[in-house]
Amino acid sequence: MIVNSGSAKWEGGLKDGKGLISTKSGALSDQPYGFNTRFEGKPGTNPEELIGAAHAACFSMALSMILQGAGVTDVKIETTSQIGLDKEGDGFAIKTAHLVTRITGNGDPAVIEDCARQAEKGCPVSKVLNAEVTLDVTVG
Repeated sequence: MIVNSGSAKWEGGLKDGKGLISTKSGALSDQPYGFNTRFEGKPGTNPEELIGAAHAACFSMALSMILQGAGVTDVKIETTSQIGLDKEGDGFAIKTAHLVTRITGNGDPAVIEDCARQAEKGCPVSKVLNAEVTLDVTVG
């Protein structure tokens, strides 16, 4: 099993608090996030944006593998994953992840589209968006 990680620090309340987010690789290092970056369009990142980037990257890699297996060559893929955060009861929930992709390559367009449909369901991030979540807690 391959294990990667991200980490977050948070200080303060929901609306007045501030956080920093980092990745194990260092690709993100103490990037700011908070209520204002999530709901008010202020500079910084937010969880949905990061999930969208991870989803788009994972889908594109999975699609590349499937296209290669189907004999499609000279592949170029550009993907966006639009993550929908909806009000639900007293909180919020991610209800949608909409992939938008543009694919070019040497191959039958119908085969390329079929490969994209396979990648939509098969990429690991697509699967995690409907996965069991577990938790270990240490307090104090």
